[in-house]
Amino acid sequence: MNETAMTRVDTRRAWLQESRATLALSWPIILTNVAQMALTTTDVVMMGWLGADALAAGALGFNLYFLPVIFGIGLVSAVAPMIARELGARRNSVRDVRRTVRQGLWAVVALTIPVWIILWFTEPILIAIGQEPHLAAGAESYMRTLQWAFLPFLGFVVLRFFVTALERPMWAFVIVGGAVPLNALADWCLIFGNFGFPRLELYGAGLATTFVSTLMFVALIVLAVSDRKFRRYYLFGRFWRPDWPRFHALWRLGLPIAATLLFEVSIFNVAVFLMGLVGSAALAAHAIAIQIASVTFMVPLGFSQAVTVRVGRAFGAGDAAGVMRAGWSAYTMGVAFMALTACVMVFAPHLLISVFLDLNDPENAEVISLAVTFLMFAALFQVVDGAQAVGAGMLRGLHDTKVPMLYAAIGYWGVGLPLGVILAFPLGFAGSGIWAGLAAGLTAVATLMTWRWLKREKLKLVTPRTLTALQQGAA
Repeated sequence: MNETAMTRVDTRRAWLQESRATLALSWPIILTNVAQMALTTTDVVMMGWLGADALAAGALGFNLYFLPVIFGIGLVSAVAPMIARELGARRNSVRDVRRTVRQGLWAVVALTIPVWIILWFTEPILIAIGQEPHLAAGAESYMRTLQWAFLPFLGFVVLRFFVTALERPMWAFVIVGGAVPLNALADWCLIFGNFGFPRLELYGAGLATTFVSTLMFVALIVLAVSDRKFRRYYLFGRFWRPDWPRFHALWRLGLPIAATLLFEVSIFNVAVFLMGLVGSAALAAHAIAIQIASVTFMVPLGFSQAVTVRVGRAFGAGDAAGVMRAGWSAYTMGVAFMALTACVMVFAPHLLISVFLDLNDPENAEVISLAVTFLMFAALFQVVDGAQAVGAGMLRGLHDTKVPMLYAAIGYWGVGLPLGVILAFPLGFAGSGIWAGLAAGLTAVATLMTWRWLKREKLKLVTPRTLTALQQGAA
């Protein structure tokens, strides 16, 4: 075998090894994401059993809650690339990993109090933005118990990023997977008053979520202090000792990630509120379609979280070829999966909708018809949604977060929202116009993220100088 042929074999082997490593890391993360989404999907399904108004009120409340949650997730997402880079540079690093995790938990505590205060005023906030009073009252009833899940949920997210960066994500899946049936049982008891519990309806749905989120956080704490692989980091020893340099480094990296996610999620939240202006049927149909799209999104999100770790480790090791292989492997798999889900949405929409509503009930006919239409638009943006998600994760592995934040602002709020509003109201396309705007925004962001990855070396995102500067900044 000549030298050229051997080089090709080595290259092919390297790609296969990276693909296997990406899949091995991704699939437990994906299952965890799906299981985590199943928690909220269970809430939505059971709220739907209460009726269309309860479903609409629950959607309003959850989307208001989800906005600060996604900001918090974005902020503490910095934990994963920081740990990955540290382990890439020094495989046996302990102190830096511990510092990063602790300051991630500090960031959660810093966010919690102002968020709790804001969410306490759910009803006046929703009324101020034009929502129907009876729906706003229902949303506040839900929020009165849901908002307390904020602290334990984000604490769980920090520890989940910790075990993921150590490439042992299966533990998080085991915990979340066990939480899904427990959440369903808690919903069944507290929403409908089964097994001797009081019938609390929306109030009970929030109470069940808070209870299960707390148990998930406690379970991962127990794992972190008992498992031999994790306990050597001594995460909670001298927890209250300040570490301001690492705290500031986490916020510098995490704030742009938080803003990026906020730009994306907020446009979907605004879409919910705009649907409320269209009507209750449109709002209920939108809640169903967006929940289905959110479940499918968990897969590219998993690839995004995995690729941040894989790229981050190669980046920390100074391996430019490894960075390239890690990025494109995850990107290809994420986009391919979303293409498959688009086909399901086009050819079997009623099967998906039947999970949420009785297709034979005449009272649901309008909601079902609108949900089918909205799923057609969701199918259109599946591929670009996967591309932008994985593309953002690839860039985060390079600690490139500020420019992607600007791309998100341009795509979602400069393109998607204005176009959706114009199509929905002045041009009269109502809910379909809003969904068309969402698709346009996602396409713009995916294009920009992919372009930046293609130009990463020309833009000097992957250079020894960049790595040195990052290491000095975190020191």
